[in-house]
Amino acid sequence: MAHLLSRIGAFSHRRRLAVVLVWLAVLVAGGAGALTLSGETSNSFSIPGQESTVAQEKITEEFGAGGATVRVAVAAPEGQTLTDPGTAAAVGDLVDTLGALPGVVAASNPLDPAAPAVNADQTIGYSTVAYGGLVEDVTDDQRAALLSAVEDAGIGDLTVEASGEALNAGAPHMGVGEVIGVVLAVIILALTYGSLVTAGMNLLTASVGVGVGVLGITIATGFLELSSTTSALAGMLGLAVGIDYALFIISRYRQELLRGADVPTAITTATGTAGSAVVTAGLTVVIALLGLSVVGIPFLTQMGVAAAATIVIAVLVALTLVPAAMSFLGARALPRKARAGAGDDLGRPTRGPGFLARWVATVTRYRVLTVVATVLALGVIAIPFTSMQTTLIPTPEPGSTQARAQELLAQGFGEGINGPLAVLVEGDGAAQAAAEVSEPISALSDVALVTPPVPDADGTAALLTVIPLSGPDTEATENLVGDLRAELAGLDGADAYVTGATAVSVDVAQALDEALPVYLALVVGLAFVLLVLVFRSLLVPLVGVLGFLFTVGASLGATVAVFQWGWLSDLVGLTSTGPLISLTPILVIGILFGLAMDYQVFLVSRMHEAHTSGEAPLEAIRAGFRRSAPVVVAAALIMFGVFAGFATSPDPTLKSIAFALAVGIVVDAFVVRMVLVPAALALMGERAWWLPRWLGWLPHLDVEGAALKGDDASDDEVGAPRRAEADTVGSAAR
Repeated sequence: MAHLLSRIGAFSHRRRLAVVLVWLAVLVAGGAGALTLSGETSNSFSIPGQESTVAQEKITEEFGAGGATVRVAVAAPEGQTLTDPGTAAAVGDLVDTLGALPGVVAASNPLDPAAPAVNADQTIGYSTVAYGGLVEDVTDDQRAALLSAVEDAGIGDLTVEASGEALNAGAPHMGVGEVIGVVLAVIILALTYGSLVTAGMNLLTASVGVGVGVLGITIATGFLELSSTTSALAGMLGLAVGIDYALFIISRYRQELLRGADVPTAITTATGTAGSAVVTAGLTVVIALLGLSVVGIPFLTQMGVAAAATIVIAVLVALTLVPAAMSFLGARALPRKARAGAGDDLGRPTRGPGFLARWVATVTRYRVLTVVATVLALGVIAIPFTSMQTTLIPTPEPGSTQARAQELLAQGFGEGINGPLAVLVEGDGAAQAAAEVSEPISALSDVALVTPPVPDADGTAALLTVIPLSGPDTEATENLVGDLRAELAGLDGADAYVTGATAVSVDVAQALDEALPVYLALVVGLAFVLLVLVFRSLLVPLVGVLGFLFTVGASLGATVAVFQWGWLSDLVGLTSTGPLISLTPILVIGILFGLAMDYQVFLVSRMHEAHTSGEAPLEAIRAGFRRSAPVVVAAALIMFGVFAGFATSPDPTLKSIAFALAVGIVVDAFVVRMVLVPAALALMGERAWWLPRWLGWLPHLDVEGAALKGDDASDDEVGAPRRAEADTVGSAAR
């Protein structure tokens, strides 16, 4: 692979203008395709074949319902009721206005005697506004028109607010936090390289890759139903790894220039050596993301495939566009002072040990204490993970019209009105069966109200609405879904289904919770096998995957503490707490797996290289750490900056995922890989690199491009300039 990648680097150097033009053409074509072929995205999540999803489809077929809806809450002025003549007229005018809005097919009157929707005191009611299409069919203009009508109606005596699935916005847009994350990445790159030009080139090439990936996903929305979070997730991950992969190759290119190589040779060597590590790192991320398809949930598979495709593009950019850009940049990739002395570093006096050298010396000297303290600290941070709760129902922003509408409805009808459950009964005599089951359902705990059954046109189906006592994201309501299904399981002569947004959330959360251990075992097993092939050792991979488990525990534990318990929630601008979005744990595990293996491979491979060249185990750990840690520090800081920026997003799904990833990066790079792993390997000594004789047949993955080093000087001959490069690249870290 190293020889193939070196030839790709050489080709990109010789045809640098053509390579740049091809990527620009792909980017422009993607932009044109996104403008002309894109479609709407979806904010709803469901799993085909589950009871709640099947029931929703049946309700749509048999009752003509199932479109997007908004519930407009109306409260009478203080001291009056909605049935007072003047107030009732205002309510009627509001209903007429709502019914005439673009895309609306019907708006119910809360004072309709045939189907009243007012509380017992007649002070609060609601109108159900139905759209002709699904949630994803509601346009931004239609959404804005409804919100404007609600705002205008609330100017008078009435209090009017709106809440519902049709108000869910489309794809989240880049905000201030995301921009700050990108700016932080530029600053870190500039400090790392000592050159704004090189930093800008790194960010520009990464932006091309993520741009092509996100535009491709946007085009796909015209042909597939994709979640609005898909492109944001792919963009976040693609930008982070794109910057890092370019950083790895550019850093090796600069190292070769410092050794005295000319530009073509430096490009070829950097692409063949660091490019091998990039391909391996990218492969781990892609496999982890594609592994999401094992869960068997379509929307999760789509997210994984879209993000994996963006990672593939990032790798291709790193192997082709980055070498072409370096060819144009030439020796200017080095700071001016380093450029003047490139090639004669062997004659320069070596600096004293820097911060990272002293760091690894301390960690490996007090290895027992370090391992024990690190394990205990990460274990404590992971404790909240044991109480994690998940849901698909996001909590509205406090102060928004959605939040105020839910507060009004809860005040008038109880918390359960914001998460009603639907019971569909099918079969001959469905209406009679539904009427008979209403009484035992009413007797269940946490049931506030059961509405009379509504039959369909031919009398073969009937629909009940169950209003819980508790809110939609509470454990009591989740338990009620199970109790309802148990009560309806023995229904004679008819089939019964429980559905509604809360039931869908419960079903999806249960499916994800059941799939989580299987997926975790899959990625941990894959990590172990991959690391065995890379390091030809059993104990080194064992330390690596155990470290990954600590990373996952600490990452999700911290996320539960902030998003569910409310600890330090002001740090991410969190205005309300509650269960995590159901997608968060499994997506975080998949993404962190790939990134953790990046750092493990990049750090430990240099230790392995030093050990195989004859250095004692302890010295090999310290030497490998000194050579690779500066670049890993810069890469991790960039990842953290990008993820932390996205953690300020208003989108609840993206916010929790980005926060968990930001914490995971800090824990994995700076605690697990730079503290726990060196200390554990030092504790094991020579045994860390032991491989049973019967596994000697395993292939060896050359992630450092050793096949290209035959004509190079020995490691001892180039050790000084490598250390000089480590000092140059790691200046920001020190």
